Amino acid sequence: MSQSVSTYFQFEKPLYGAAYYSEYTPTDRLDEDIRLMKQANLSVVRIGESTWSVFEPQNGVFQFEWMDRIIDKLSKAGIKIILGTPTYSIPAWMAHQHPEVLSQTVDGKQSYYGIRQNMDLTNPIYRHYCERIIRKLMERYAKHPAIIGFQVDNEVEARGIDNPGYFEGFRNYIKDSFHANLDSLNARWGLNYWGMNINTWEEFYDRKGVTNPSYKLWWERWNRKVTADFLNWQVDIVNEYKRPDQFVTHCFMPYFCNIDQIEAFRQMDYPAINVYYTMQDGQDGQWIGYACDYMRELCKHKNFLITETNAQGTGWSSRDQWPPYDGQLRQNMYAFLSGGANMVEYWHWSTLHYGQETYWRGLLGHDMTPNRVYAEFSKGAKELEKIGKRLVNSRKHNRVAMLFSHDSKFGLDFMPYTHGDQYKDYMIYEALYRQNIECDIVPCDKITDFDKYDMLVIPPLYVASDELLYKIADFVEKGGDVVMFYKSGYCDPDNVVRPMLAPGPLAKACGFTYQEFSSINQLPLKSNELGVEENQISTWMEFLCPTTAVPLAYADHPFFGKWPCITENAYGKGHLIYVGTVPSQKLLEKLIARAADRQQIASVERKFSFPLILRSVENGYGKKVHYLFNYSMKPVTLDYPYSDSRSLLDEQQLKKGASVVIEPWGVIIGEEY
Repeated sequence: MSQSVSTYFQFEKPLYGAAYYSEYTPTDRLDEDIRLMKQANLSVVRIGESTWSVFEPQNGVFQFEWMDRIIDKLSKAGIKIILGTPTYSIPAWMAHQHPEVLSQTVDGKQSYYGIRQNMDLTNPIYRHYCERIIRKLMERYAKHPAIIGFQVDNEVEARGIDNPGYFEGFRNYIKDSFHANLDSLNARWGLNYWGMNINTWEEFYDRKGVTNPSYKLWWERWNRKVTADFLNWQVDIVNEYKRPDQFVTHCFMPYFCNIDQIEAFRQMDYPAINVYYTMQDGQDGQWIGYACDYMRELCKHKNFLITETNAQGTGWSSRDQWPPYDGQLRQNMYAFLSGGANMVEYWHWSTLHYGQETYWRGLLGHDMTPNRVYAEFSKGAKELEKIGKRLVNSRKHNRVAMLFSHDSKFGLDFMPYTHGDQYKDYMIYEALYRQNIECDIVPCDKITDFDKYDMLVIPPLYVASDELLYKIADFVEKGGDVVMFYKSGYCDPDNVVRPMLAPGPLAKACGFTYQEFSSINQLPLKSNELGVEENQISTWMEFLCPTTAVPLAYADHPFFGKWPCITENAYGKGHLIYVGTVPSQKLLEKLIARAADRQQIASVERKFSFPLILRSVENGYGKKVHYLFNYSMKPVTLDYPYSDSRSLLDEQQLKKGASVVIEPWGVIIGEEY
């Protein structure tokens, strides 16, 4: 039975720890590991998600005593535990006795045993054994006082599954979605093209070899549905056993186009993500910011967990080993907290001596003794013990949203216009992040209420419903500012081009129409009021014909210069800037700043720019907390830009306008009085 809405696990301070696999170590060192964990002030571990073959070495033969010992000793040490269901890595006996559970893929390949996540998530035999091991685990451990939560599965994605049963599920999904009307399906998908129309449901053909963009888009929706349904199925089982004060989570990879987050997060108080990023000279906090800004708005309590992140070097080989510089591990822990995380865990506690991830290094190295990274972890853990109550359960009140469309991302990938990134969401996020404009990232295929924002920034909205497009137009008309990229409004929800002048339902709000477009090489722009040094465009250009829009930029070219490539339209009380081309990064920053100026957004923060990154939250005491990060090798001096505050890390006063120094790879955390 599901827990009541009002009762759930609540964090008193952020948890700080690591994934821990005592069963992986070459010798039994459980007591020594726990001693070192306590010495470092580690507060939480995640265990168990990779151990089905140890829990159940033979079909129906269960061994839990080894895990009893681990859990009991961790509990005695006062370390909190998140226990995983082990369903992402099947035991050898299952593959041997039931090879049909192994996945076949859309590229015609057969998966084999020897790697994880090699199964068909919809296979009923696999599901039967999943349910059995989950119930066995829950019966044994749900009431253990040290277990604060359960992680269902691990990094679930469809991963190209195309088994016969998986395809049958897709066909039934389409049949239901189209109310069994093949005439409607043929018409909406344009299946008369190349004579691929379907006259009976038995003729509905498999994904392998498909070229139709509509079929491909719906197939990706099916993949997202399958993974969300699989997770919710596991959560339903766990909810039958867990206590009201325990949570259920899943560690998602932050490749957000592959998951239906809204449906997958539906029953999770604190969903989790595994975020890996570049360290050393490449450390900039941007991927951390992106992942946090996506997760936060989708979470029931606006907070989430980090279940994996870099400890030292990472990789399935030793080719790319980039351990952190001094200060970087601690800096990134605070970066996660500044984005709304209530827990940060590293993958993992100690480095493996065998297996695919031998060089995906943990807090301890291969020698399994304290080191430089362990010492920095310990420093951060001790700080959290002291000030964690001021940093946990934070809230953001951002005025800017960047919209994210799963359908547009896939639609552009199916019909690409360049050899590089099609969707440009990260380019856009960078333009916001580096000038300290904080945002929420909102998946707009399902969420169309933007009333709490003053400004929207929109990557190419290539696939969209009329309803969504009119909501955006309405947002502008009511006084909002929008910065929108090319190709927006071009296709309907079936990934079919609208038979009308582009940009279709957006034409009034955009203040132009267009009929033509072209691939382009890099072109300079004519002199314009935007005034940036990188005054250039590339890759793609739409030939915009303004009706009410004002041109902001023209290509400096005898042919392409006949049409504006960037426009601005006053519509109702608001404005829409349309970028009908790929701008330089500095040009994009200027366009976003132009809209932010109009709304007086981040006026204080935009006085600074990367490598100085400012992030702000409201803590559980209703106080404003400001994080000031220095992502560089050199100390940075600045005048403290906020109201008088207390420095949480050293108890010093931070007077508004007073000079402060942020050390290399350092952070200042100020709580306003």
